[in-house]
This record gives sequence, structure tokens and C-alpha cells, in this order.
Amino acid sequence: MKEQPAVSTTYSELRAQLATLTTEAFRPELAEIDRLSTLEIARTMNGEDQSVPAAVARALPAIAAAIDATAERMARGGRLLYLGAGTAGRLGVLDASECPPTFNTDPSRVVGLIAGGPSAMIQAVEGAEDSKELAAADLDALGVGPDDTVVGISASGRTPYAIGAVEHARGLGALTIGLSCNAESALAAAAEHGIEVVAGPELLTGSTRLKAGTAQKLVLNMISTITMIRLGKTYGNLMVDVRASNEKLRARSRRIVALATGAPDEQIEAALTAAGGEVKNAILIILADVDAATAAQRLKDSRGHLRAALHTAT
Repeated sequence: MKEQPAVSTTYSELRAQLATLTTEAFRPELAEIDRLSTLEIARTMNGEDQSVPAAVARALPAIAAAIDATAERMARGGRLLYLGAGTAGRLGVLDASECPPTFNTDPSRVVGLIAGGPSAMIQAVEGAEDSKELAAADLDALGVGPDDTVVGISASGRTPYAIGAVEHARGLGALTIGLSCNAESALAAAAEHGIEVVAGPELLTGSTRLKAGTAQKLVLNMISTITMIRLGKTYGNLMVDVRASNEKLRARSRRIVALATGAPDEQIEAALTAAGGEVKNAILIILADVDAATAAQRLKDSRGHLRAALHTAT
């Protein structure tokens, strides 16, 4: 009889570890889901997704504390850096890439890094997620310091790349946030701010691009959006720092100025022209009845907060 190869100790330990994770749990009641009709499967998936907002709601105090700490550092010139592997890394890159057009941030202010580099966005890079050293090297390449915020993202909460990122960043004095979808995760324990959004086992065993991915997307939306609100990137619920880089956004810019001021089209066009297309400046020109240079100075003095600049004007 042919001798069977021995199972490595590392593999056995990892398999045992995965068996303890909520995100990896097997659900016997769904074992025959492939025999259901397409509509029944869709209804089941939709029902599963209902648990995600409730899971995020339970983590709101931790999320808010992390955001306040992030905004404080970004106000001093720091950066927001997301690091993760696989789906988690892709979600971080996605959130970071949306900040420049939405909030007119410099691309270097919010950065998403995925284990294995940009090519890992579309194709898995063998072994990249297993390296803490790779995360440290990626952070060192960016010159991470005390004013920066580093967010490690991992559904399991055990991914070495994400854990290595927060451990290394914490050693450099940066603010660290660990976002996972399992309770008592190693990632949350390694970070100054641990955020654990536990939405339960997945429809497909271990497929954390599903509920866990949705939960992570919701939290990242909060981190970037609320941080930008705190930095004065909005006026009420208007994106007054929007970058008008295409026809749709140019039309949106004019609509935002109209909603904020109620001014006629001719006055809006004149203000935007005087402000060089900057929505926030144009609104201040109209509401405070000042010229472009005065509006720019008042916004500079208020560190970009339109409401504060308007208060100064009155």
C-alpha cells in the first residue's frame, strides 16, 4: 500500500484556526442551495444581506471613535492608508480611489494598498497575503509617520499582511485601525482601534466577498465620508469640494451651487468663473457677497470649512 504524504503541521493548525471563525462556518441548512430555483436563491441571498446593517450598527461606537481620531490626524496633514489582501484590499483601493473626485483630495492623501501590488486587483498574487514583511515594506515606501492613519482590513481578522500593517504602523507612531468580521480577532487586538463587524456565516462557506465584503464596504464608506465631513469637505450634505473632471460633474457643480445659494444661473456661472471652477469658493462669493480673492482668503483662514468662512463673513 502506497504511503500517504503527511499533512504539514502548519496546514493542520491553519485548518483548525479557520474552523473557529464565524466567517468560515459551514451552514448545513444551505447544503442543498444549488437545488433551489434562481429566484429562491436570490431571495435567500437578499435575506442574508439584511443582517449586515445591523452588524454595522453594533460597531458604530468603535467606528465613530476611529473616525474622530483619523480626522484629527488628517487635519494636521496626515494621510489615510488602507491595507488588505484579496477582496479586503480591493475594497480599500476602491474607497481610496473615490476620494479625489468626490472630495477633491490629492491622491496621496487617501491611499489603498493591496497585498501583491496593483496587479493583485484583478489576479491573485501567490502568498502575498501571508507576509507581514511585505506590509511593512509597503508602509516604509510611503514614509509612514505619527500623523498618518493605517487601516488594516481582513474579513477573517487573521491575515498576516493586514496584521503586519497595523503592527508596523503602530511601531512608527501612526494611528492604527483594524477592521475585521470576526469577534476577538488578532487584527483588532493589534490595532489601537479595533472594529469588528460580525454579520454571521456566509451563504457560500468562507466566501467573504459576500456579507463580510458588504460590511467592510459600509464601514469604509463611513470612515472616508465622515472624515471628509469633519475636514470641511462638505456643506451640509452637499459635496462642495467635488472635482469637476467631466461633463456630469460640471453639471453637478452648478447644481450644488444652486442648491446652496438659490442664485440664478447667470450669477452661478459668474461666481464659478471667478472662482476658477471651485464650488466652495463660488458659494462663498455668492452668499457672502465678496470677490474671489476675499473668498479664497476666508476659506484659507477657516482651513477650508465653508460654514466657518460664512460665519466669519457675517
